[in-house]
Formats: sequence, structure tokens, C-alpha cells
Amino acid sequence: MIHSVLSGDLPRSRILSIVLLGILVCLALAPFLFPGVRTVDTAARICVFIVLVASYDLLLGYGGIVSFAHTMFFGIGAYGVALASTHMGRGFDAIAVGAVSGAMIAALLALVIGLFSLRVRAIFFAMITLAVASAVAVLVSQLSGLTGGEDGLTFKTPRALGPAFKFGKETFDGTLFGVKLNGKLLAYYFVFVGTLVLFLFMLRVVNSPFGRVLQAIRENDFRAESIGYRVVKYRVAATCLSAAIAALAGSLYAVWLRYVGPDTTLSMEIMIDILLMVVIGGMGTMYGAILGATLFVLAQNYLQTLMGAASGLVEGIPILPELLSADRWLLWLGVLFILSVYFFPTGIVGRLRNQG
Repeated sequence: MIHSVLSGDLPRSRILSIVLLGILVCLALAPFLFPGVRTVDTAARICVFIVLVASYDLLLGYGGIVSFAHTMFFGIGAYGVALASTHMGRGFDAIAVGAVSGAMIAALLALVIGLFSLRVRAIFFAMITLAVASAVAVLVSQLSGLTGGEDGLTFKTPRALGPAFKFGKETFDGTLFGVKLNGKLLAYYFVFVGTLVLFLFMLRVVNSPFGRVLQAIRENDFRAESIGYRVVKYRVAATCLSAAIAALAGSLYAVWLRYVGPDTTLSMEIMIDILLMVVIGGMGTMYGAILGATLFVLAQNYLQTLMGAASGLVEGIPILPELLSADRWLLWLGVLFILSVYFFPTGIVGRLRNQG
């Protein structure tokens, strides 16, 4: 059963299996295991970034294609839901229309970019995607009448996904294990289930004949071309699929935040974060997206707090309080990244799989 659900791609490491199972349980039960606004928000962000990072790994790790436009596709999906909800009202139909429209526009844009630039060297494609992503980010910031400009868009989600919605009063007195049964809980599970479905779909794709051809092209595109595979066709298809899934991740993020802005979906900082998560987790492994996104989002949210506590514990010791100051959390995040690349050159998943 598990072998079938995972498309035959098992973790192949006892330690990795335990870690992945632990993350799955923690995310599935996050509102009950870690009650609190900040912790549940962190879990939701981990879910969204698992999909986003996995979709980018489909492009980079499996296809060997370097793109700097992934946040653009992410933003298109998010703005699709925001605009649909703004103009159609707070309903699940608006979310569906926005998500599908965003995914289709992202795939179409990826198709145009791919057809024009994937026939030449990979670096040219990377530069084209960077230019287009930058242009779209500027355009979104300037079209304030449509996109809200730098301020972004705040919109209403269906009442069932809002904190004011209550359920289970008759049976559970409005709570379950001390957790309020409201729309915010439903919104979290909306994101979690969406993440699970999209991740399992991508796992199926990379373990299909299409995914194996992609890996063959990544290893040696000339040999793949010589035995009859149309390299450009497969690369363009992978780019479109990756863009569409990134847009759906953006849709989930928009539903959770009920807000969309250039800084939350289109910034180059997010693109760099995605690259770091892929490298940390391990390129060419869908499971790497889970580990990379989990570790990175946790570090982003809690490293500063931990460093502040550590700085207080070493007061009176020369230099250490300054080095461990909460203001230097980005420095230590960079150090952790360098150490992870040094000790795990094939990513955490690659290292754990080699150990068995």
C-alpha cells in the first residue's frame, strides 16, 4: 500500500523514513500538537514551501534546468486567487477559478519562455527567466489599480475558512483537545491536504517514464537526443508543469494569508530561499523538498529567538554574547547553510540514503 502511494520511490533509509514520518505526523497534527498562532502559521508555511520547492526541484534537480522565475509563477497563482476572490466574492468557486486560471497562465507563460529560450544554452534560459521575473515584479508594483501595487491585496476567503466560523459545538463544545474548532483550523487542513495531493502527484511524475527521460536528459542531453527523445519538448513540458504547480502553491499561500503582495510572493529573496532549500534537502529527490523546506522555515522563524536565549545564557563571557546576538541570526543562518553544503554535498537526503 505505502509502496503504491509513494509511486515506488521509498526513502531507502531507516533514518530518513523516521524523519519523514515525524515531519508528516507533526504537520498533520500541528494545530493539536503545537497550538498557537505562530506555530500553526509556521506549519502552514512549511506545507506551502514543500510544494514550491518540490516543483522547483522537478525543474532543476530532475530536468537540470536553472530558472529564476519560479517566484513569478508562485505570485501568479497567489494573485489569481486574490483577484478572483475580490471580484467574484468570498466563495470556493472564486478560489477554484483563481487557482485554475493562475496555473493556466503560469503554464502558458512558461511555454512561451521555454519555446524561445530552451533551444539554446541553459545560461541563456536562466537570464531570460530572471529578466521576465523582474519585469513582472515591476509591473505588479506599478499596476496599483489592479494589483494593489506595493500595498498588495487583502481579500476575504469563504466563511468556512475564516476564524469567525465555528463548528462542532453540539458534540465537542466547540473544542477538541483544547483546540478551537473554527474556520482557521479548516483553512490549515485545506492547505495541508492540498500540499499532500500535489506532492504525491509530483512523486508520481518523477517516477513515471516522463520523469526518467527528464533524468536521462539531465545526465546527457546529446545521448538522449541521439536515441530519439525530443529534448526541447521534454524540457518545455517540465517547465510548464513546474510553473503550474508553483502557481497552485501560490494559491494555497494566498488562501492561508488572505493577503497577496509583491514582498510575499514575487521577491528575489524568496527565489534565493527556494534555491537554498533545494540544495539543503538534496537536488533530484522529492523528499529533499520536505527536509529542506522544514529546516529552512523553522530556522527563519525560530533561529533568532534561540540565539536571543543563548546570548542571555553566556552573559559575562567575552565576545560570545555579541556573536550570539539575535541581530546576527542571518549570519548564523548563512554559516549553517555553508556547513550543510560542506558536510552534505548531495543534500541531507543523499547523505542519509548513502548511509542506508
